[in-house]
Amino acid sequence: MKIFKSILVSALLLFLLSACSNDSAKESNETEDKSTPGNEQTVKKERKEKAVNGNIKVEPLPTTYEELAKLPVGEHYNMEVSGDDDVENILKVFSDLPDVSGKPTKKQLDYFYRELLKRMQQDYEGPENLINRLKFESLGSPENTDSRYQFKENLNVVFIIDASGSMAQKINGKEKMASAKDSILNFVNKLPKDAKVGIRVYGHKGTSSDADKALSCSSSELVYPISNYNEGEFQAALNKFSPSGWTPIGLALREAKNDLASFDGANNTNIVYLVSDGIDTCEDQPIEAAKDLYSSNISPIINVIGFDVDNEGQNQLREIASATEGIYGTVTNEGELQKELDNLSNLVEQWKEWLEQGKQQLDYKKVNNELDIFTYITREEVKKTNEKVKVELILYRLHNANRFNDEAYEYLNKINNEYHQWIQEEVDQFEKELKALNEASYSEAIKALEDKYISNTQ
Repeated sequence: MKIFKSILVSALLLFLLSACSNDSAKESNETEDKSTPGNEQTVKKERKEKAVNGNIKVEPLPTTYEELAKLPVGEHYNMEVSGDDDVENILKVFSDLPDVSGKPTKKQLDYFYRELLKRMQQDYEGPENLINRLKFESLGSPENTDSRYQFKENLNVVFIIDASGSMAQKINGKEKMASAKDSILNFVNKLPKDAKVGIRVYGHKGTSSDADKALSCSSSELVYPISNYNEGEFQAALNKFSPSGWTPIGLALREAKNDLASFDGANNTNIVYLVSDGIDTCEDQPIEAAKDLYSSNISPIINVIGFDVDNEGQNQLREIASATEGIYGTVTNEGELQKELDNLSNLVEQWKEWLEQGKQQLDYKKVNNELDIFTYITREEVKKTNEKVKVELILYRLHNANRFNDEAYEYLNKINNEYHQWIQEEVDQFEKELKALNEASYSEAIKALEDKYISNTQ
């Protein structure tokens, strides 16, 4: 009875959380049916072999938040599991998990849990991304020792926009490409006259068919050269492209390096925003291209926005941001994208004030709740709760389908509860540390966070 009550409470909590989440779970529900009559016996055999194989290796659960944040986002992290209509899909999607019917060993159950958890892994954000957020939000602070984050005579903002075919998909009835264009247009309308902006698109030629792959993967164009904002010319540039083909992120990043070649980091604060709704599909080494751009004398700040992106795309885009010490953020609709760009607008306004004040030093900044402390903590807690409850409900559905016995069910629920209790304790500790730094100077706060991060990863 206790377990049943717990499941009911969890289901209610998940329903409430789902009401505040996005609608991008559709890809998880369109999973290929692996349990059709033609291959059902094969699937069962494979699951049994996984279970009885004495050489199975149980991957350890993370022991630090840094390790947790580095885990790839699960294939079904956004899958709906709380409704009665989801039962059939759950049994189908997880039909190939190891067979733990009968009398499984502890090792077999641990392996089963890790395989299930892998597929539901949330996009946790660790201290490294938080440090980069704090650095970016303190752009221009005199305490910044990294010249990349200091205001220079000139400020340039370059958008690298995905124009692949998937950007034609709609969110809330509006094409993703249209949302991206409108959000950028709102941003540039607020630019001070001295700031420059540029737009490079990629994947805007050909189609997403195999026949057009070579054409599309070689398509990237600077539709608005890096210059001051001109309303008519900018609008004409936005009208030049529409969602079309493949996704050559690596090509676009290499071309962006050429675009910025004459804007060296000594005299220019260069900010690059890469916006994509999916993974690079052209095998053109986007990580290496991002590193090359980042380490050049252009010294850009490279931030990455995943727009309604799936788990595979998130993993690659996060890697690009991590490789360039930039921020990675996922947005699911136009409102969230606009909010991300509003943060950039605030920094541009600060640059304008710095310029107009004869380059006087800005006031020392304090780390406070305005620097996303509350938002960060809340977001991580929601991810933890989502993951815990979804795994809990999946275990409940699988147990009802006789995939394992009562004893195994109790054990799996126990390790799920203990694991997510550990995550909650880590988040609670972060909250204490961040609040303790609330009145610290920027440099003190960053140093404290970096010291903790380094000590935990050596």
